[in-house]
Amino acid sequence: MARFEPFAGIRYNPKHTRLGGVIAPPYDVIDAAQRDALAAQDPHNAVLIDVPSEADGDQRYRLAGQRLEAWLAEGTLVVDQRPSFTAYRMTATDEAGVARHTTGVIGALELSPPGTDILPHEHTTPKAKSDRLELLRSCRANLSAIWGLSLAHGLTDLLPLEDPPLAEIVDDDGVRHTIWRIDDSEVCEAISAAVASHPVVVADGHHRYETSLAYKGEREALHGHAGAAGSTMTYIVELVEDELTVHAIHRLISGLPDNTDLEMVLAPWFEAVGPPLAGAVVTATMAEAGCLLLILPDRDVLLRPRPDGFSSIPDLDSSRLDVALAALPAHTLSYQHGVEQVRAAVASGAAQAGVLLRPATVAQIEATAHGSDRMPPKTTFFHPKPKTGLVFRSLA
Repeated sequence: MARFEPFAGIRYNPKHTRLGGVIAPPYDVIDAAQRDALAAQDPHNAVLIDVPSEADGDQRYRLAGQRLEAWLAEGTLVVDQRPSFTAYRMTATDEAGVARHTTGVIGALELSPPGTDILPHEHTTPKAKSDRLELLRSCRANLSAIWGLSLAHGLTDLLPLEDPPLAEIVDDDGVRHTIWRIDDSEVCEAISAAVASHPVVVADGHHRYETSLAYKGEREALHGHAGAAGSTMTYIVELVEDELTVHAIHRLISGLPDNTDLEMVLAPWFEAVGPPLAGAVVTATMAEAGCLLLILPDRDVLLRPRPDGFSSIPDLDSSRLDVALAALPAHTLSYQHGVEQVRAAVASGAAQAGVLLRPATVAQIEATAHGSDRMPPKTTFFHPKPKTGLVFRSLA
């Protein structure tokens, strides 16, 4: 199985920065406006290297690498004196008002081809991978961790969370992020052994995983060995319901011919069963009724998958909808994880329609990975999201 090892982390120097001002959400959930707001928040915000400005054109990746080197040289970033793991807990309140947490550990996971020690569960798209590869080449560092799920029972119990944390902040969404540095040799060995005893399922960060594999191959071809690029920074969480909250990623549809009746053209695959009850929580209604929800400018329609319409199709809303959408006239599909954001896009005319999906379950994610299958792109949205900037890892 893949090795999982501590590394000498690169961290923000608390004497130079306020951690809450320099960490950022993952690159793939940041739009241009949020990127600019984070960059203006602090001249050392992690977004300045993790999401290089498109205004810099072809030079943006080179400039990101130079900025990282400058922050190290000036002492804004410092390197741990010895290898360590980073225990990381995110605590938040869910839609039902229940406090939930996600607890895991950040380390260096040995890279291997998909389907052996590492099990992806979603397809990816080429554009995002090329962006991440250019950034790896320029920065020679893991700037954000992929998110892996471990089948190792009891992994969470190995993490020493009793001592005062290394850092703790509450973000603008009310999520508490707490980290502990773990450098006790016996504890590190126990964590390494536990993770290495089972395959790791990629929960989030498929692009970064595949990009890391590509970069590893480049380093091997150039130097005869991959060096530090033979592994990648990974946030490992035990695969149990108590530690994971999975949301759906919804679909926005635009570009269809005028006067397209989506309810009608989707009828061969989905039975329209009317609107949800007024005042009800729509996601709860969807789960109870076993339906997706079509959002149109003038109405909402619950869509129940027809049992005879999806033989041999995985039991996933994203897979079923992919089949139905493939039969539509040419159109543009985009993705949005927020229910209200979908409604706003339809109401404003930015999209002709939206389709709300039910989330995949932890069991479906595990079964998909073990079956060497992959879900459609943008099926799962794990919440909360780990912040970028709590620790970096050098590949030099």
